Amino acid sequence: MTDWKIFQGNNQVNQKWIDEGSKLPKPPSWRDFNNSNSVPKKRRGETFQARSEEIDLVNAALYLRRPLLVTGKPGTGKTSLAYAVAYELGLGEVLHWPITTRTTLKDGLYNYDAIGRLQDAKDKDKDKDNLAEIGKYINLSSLGTALLPSDKPRVLLIDEIDKSDIDLPNDLLHIFEEGEFEIPELRRIADKLDQVEVQTAYKDQKATIEKGRIRCTSFPFVILTSNGERDFPPPFLRRCIRLNIQEPDKTELERIVKAHLSLKENDKLPQIAHDLIEDFFKKRQNGELATDQLLNAVYLVTRENSPTGTTKDDLIEKILKYLDSSEDS
Repeated sequence: MTDWKIFQGNNQVNQKWIDEGSKLPKPPSWRDFNNSNSVPKKRRGETFQARSEEIDLVNAALYLRRPLLVTGKPGTGKTSLAYAVAYELGLGEVLHWPITTRTTLKDGLYNYDAIGRLQDAKDKDKDKDNLAEIGKYINLSSLGTALLPSDKPRVLLIDEIDKSDIDLPNDLLHIFEEGEFEIPELRRIADKLDQVEVQTAYKDQKATIEKGRIRCTSFPFVILTSNGERDFPPPFLRRCIRLNIQEPDKTELERIVKAHLSLKENDKLPQIAHDLIEDFFKKRQNGELATDQLLNAVYLVTRENSPTGTTKDDLIEKILKYLDSSEDS
């Protein structure tokens, strides 16, 4: 198709699109869900451009077995850092724990479906206890899975910790210090059932819990992200290595764009991409913009079949709207 628009909005069937196989053009590399649902996450690890300070503090956290508290504006790569560490060190799937105002420590450790167990017991033989099946009703969450014994550390991303209830950071202190926790529902029956198999946060992977207690053998590599919207108590900060990720400058933006376009370091950027970086950098001085907005714009205008003229300019302007939404008012 010569026209970049697939959807025409003219209330007519796009027969050319149908005849050509009804397939969208190749997606951006960071939004390619073909083959595996882990592809975009893997790509985040492959393309992350680390600064020297970030490298130093990641290594400090690895050596010291301390959580890394990463602060920065949206879109600066806080979460991508976790995927980069997991990718480079071969630490497997990143365990992701998104935080909300209602999140509690138990939410991160495990959940127990007591109602489901009770209902199943009623549906079966009323005189038979289903204690031996209790593991079916317990699922380890991300933090709980990260603390399972292992030969090498797992990677745990605790995302947007600054959105949490005021008590959660302090509640995490014991876990960070001791590297262990109990599941009371299993601890109480340890004399009758000392080993129970439960589901972990990894898809289709289970773990055996002994006497209701989980204790790590390798402390997980923990990244806690924060947008800097709140202060944390000193006892919590004392147990963390702290990193503040700055917004990338023009040179770093070029490196990021090249990585996402699969260009080598010595390759030249297309002039249109270079111009977009210049415009993005200047516009960012007056408001909040995220780097992935730049990547979206670069993808659209560097494709073989891309918008042109005033359509292109208008589209770029809309994609590069400030994140505070003031331009919508």
